[in-house]
Amino acid sequence: MSATANSIGIDGFEAHELPSSRGTVHAMVGGSGPPVLLLHGYPQSHLMWRAVAPLLADRHTVVASDLAGYGASFRPAPAPDHQAHGKRAMALDQIEAMGALGFDRFSVAGHDRGGRVAYRMALDHPDRVQRATVIDIVPTGEVWARADRGFAQGYWHWAFLALPAPLPERLIAGDPQAFFDLHVKAGMGLGSRPGRPPAAMLDAYRRLLDDPATVAGMCEDYRAGATIDVEHDDADRLAGRRIGCPTLVLWAAEGALPRFYGDVVEVWRPWAPDVRGHPVDAGHFLAEERPDETAAALLEFLTAG
Repeated sequence: MSATANSIGIDGFEAHELPSSRGTVHAMVGGSGPPVLLLHGYPQSHLMWRAVAPLLADRHTVVASDLAGYGASFRPAPAPDHQAHGKRAMALDQIEAMGALGFDRFSVAGHDRGGRVAYRMALDHPDRVQRATVIDIVPTGEVWARADRGFAQGYWHWAFLALPAPLPERLIAGDPQAFFDLHVKAGMGLGSRPGRPPAAMLDAYRRLLDDPATVAGMCEDYRAGATIDVEHDDADRLAGRRIGCPTLVLWAAEGALPRFYGDVVEVWRPWAPDVRGHPVDAGHFLAEERPDETAAALLEFLTAG
């Protein structure tokens, strides 16, 4: 991660380099109380939680970490079957990192790609996850099973980033500023609300694309999302495996999910019987656009009886 990103930090939190069997996981840790792990999405880092994490820290020990291949966490070597960047492997990284902090059982909340790691974690490690929150996603298997022309136009980067290496990596490297401005900002809506996130954070996210290893990790993440992650979801669906813990679904009222899927909670219900959720009046990056509302929803869910 760039020096700019490291200099921003999260108020009241301390940086930790946590061991896992595959490499070191970078995390910011703060607060006290029952532990909750916060996972970011594409194309970001733990910084996306900068405004939300302190609002949780009065009542929880909050761990905001970087996923493998992103931010300041380790970079897995790409594998032909993409399992190294699959959500099963990424979930285990985070389980081991939380164990290094002494947390054998905890709640998890993930946005975007982090949400995919969060629900995979709840499926694979039901003894470790108390409560799970997924933000602005539906299960990966559902995404591909329901893909249509609208999806192809609105979520084109899913197929683009999953193309065989090094085509997307080379194209992004040709003009990372244009990719960020025209795709991440204009297309996905990052920074569409003035000051949310602050300019320094937008710059930190933009600089991530200057690192070829980060771009390669993002592409491998999506290659896994088009292959091994779907295989794991399909296997769970056929076997009748479900998320056993209470599950909260938040989504962007101004985003694509209501257009693509209608009742988002009902898409999740076959996967997580104990599910509840609601939209937030924001775009895709709702934790940064509406941090107070996002934190309030998380706190209500985390403290529910």
